[in-house]
Amino acid sequence: MRIIGGKYRGKHLDLPSGLSARPTTDFAREGLFDILSTRISFEDTDVLDLFSGTGSISFEFISRGAKTVHLVEYNQRNIFFIRRTIKDMNISNIKAVRLDVREFLKVCRYTYDIIFADPPFDLPWLKKLPGMVLDTDLLNEGGFLIVEHPGEISFNDHPGFFEHRKYGRVNFSFFSQPRDFRQQ
Repeated sequence: MRIIGGKYRGKHLDLPSGLSARPTTDFAREGLFDILSTRISFEDTDVLDLFSGTGSISFEFISRGAKTVHLVEYNQRNIFFIRRTIKDMNISNIKAVRLDVREFLKVCRYTYDIIFADPPFDLPWLKKLPGMVLDTDLLNEGGFLIVEHPGEISFNDHPGFFEHRKYGRVNFSFFSQPRDFRQQ
């Protein structure tokens, strides 16, 4: 895995064998960060990475100057790899949390400009994820949620959905906080 842009561009992160993750492809990450670069100032952005897997998305945000990044990953091997990488790279504005995403959403008191979620594609409650996230107070006003998902799932009917992008087999759906979402 390599970081494709920013301060750490070209840095290779050697994934250990047996890691339980499906890293977002370089092609898809490049497309996503091209979109984001026209919409946000990375230096002013607080990011939450749910189901962080290898941490590839978080390391891209850090490389591009994100103010803070919090990663949530439950798998012990994955979180060990992420924490080791953070230490090896001597990054101070990133924090990795080992917790179930549903539990994290209940206890987190921080707020974010971008929440990125790359859940397992066979997650039984994947369709409910945008609502679960947007029904918290974690997303700052004007911020958005990005969910990576398989092509057979569509979020177009969700009240917060505003955009879909496809890069090969990788799909990203973008959401904002609808004003009346909590009253529905």
